[in-house]
Amino acid sequence: MLALPPDGHFRLQWTHSVEKTEWREDWRRVPGGLKLERAAIKGSGAGMEPGPDARLVDGWLVWSPKVAPVSTLVIAASGMTASGWTLCASETCQVLGDTAGEAITLRPCQN
Repeated sequence: MLALPPDGHFRLQWTHSVEKTEWREDWRRVPGGLKLERAAIKGSGAGMEPGPDARLVDGWLVWSPKVAPVSTLVIAASGMTASGWTLCASETCQVLGDTAGEAITLRPCQN
């Protein structure tokens, strides 16, 4: 189990398996689940189209996806990249799923 900071914010980062381009998403814990607040990619390509409101910021295409919160977020390593997913919260980062295998489910704990 990984604990989030009190503000519930965390970032997921990974490298796209085909384009070998960095991708990152900023998430926040909200009532009933997790909300994707911002996404950024270092370039576009196969399956990596930025949102319609994307703008270029320090070499990243950055946008705010217009999607509803999710109750769970399931991630899995494809085995096609050099690393897994990196989850960062506050000043701490943890690599998840650095080898292909079982899916990892992220969800808020029930109080």
